[in-house]
Amino acid sequence: MAKDKINVDTLRQMKAEGRKICALTAYDYPSARILDEVGIEILLVGDSLANVVLGYETTLSATMKDMARHTAAVARGATRALVVADMPFLSYHPSAREALRNAGRLLQSGARAVKLEGGSDLAATVRQLVSAGIPVMGHLGYTPQSVHLFGSHVVRGRTEEEGDRLARDALALQEAGCFSIVLECITASLAARITASLQIPTIGIGAGPDCDGQVLVLHDILGLVFGPKLKHVKVYADLKEPIRRAVASYMAEVRGGVFPSPEQSFED
Repeated sequence: MAKDKINVDTLRQMKAEGRKICALTAYDYPSARILDEVGIEILLVGDSLANVVLGYETTLSATMKDMARHTAAVARGATRALVVADMPFLSYHPSAREALRNAGRLLQSGARAVKLEGGSDLAATVRQLVSAGIPVMGHLGYTPQSVHLFGSHVVRGRTEEEGDRLARDALALQEAGCFSIVLECITASLAARITASLQIPTIGIGAGPDCDGQVLVLHDILGLVFGPKLKHVKVYADLKEPIRRAVASYMAEVRGGVFPSPEQSFED
């Protein structure tokens, strides 16, 4: 694939050609550098950094300051991938004007698009952002910023009524100007239906194989999480043990007087 920068038109073309889109979260410069070099299309600076990096229980604790700082770090590490920044809890409510100000701050930090959670009720906000030149990715299904509304019922779209509502929301977001929509934890059949109905690409997470692309949390696929493994996550490498072994070796060498050796020391 060409090394040109990924943009929203690239993603639309990939959908049209049936080429799958690969996305992962990134929260810092070194991760962004590595993922960008591998050829990932989308780097999502997710508000999941509240859980994964900062140790909070939910994404609700992520602030605009957090998102701007981590977005800037990721943007400095990405030369090709499309950097998309989550708009955190309450940063695009209650007014479109507030949404515009906060989205602009994320683009000034280095993002080339923003993502927000919600359906038809956000159509006016999406239109205002897009009219100001800010690309917007939507997010439907299980939306973590609504965790207190959903409770333990994570998978969405299991009833005909809810499935129809999500399908209408997807069309409304497309009409409002979204360039893509994340579908999180919805039934595979509903995700396939929504994907087929849209001209813009869908990015699935726990939404089956028929979305136009997939996204996962980087720390999940590397085994660097603490807690139960989620059904929709696949662990591609368990890096906890290599890290523990490396740190234990360092400690043993320091305590045994092996490190630093003359090779790591400066002479007169």
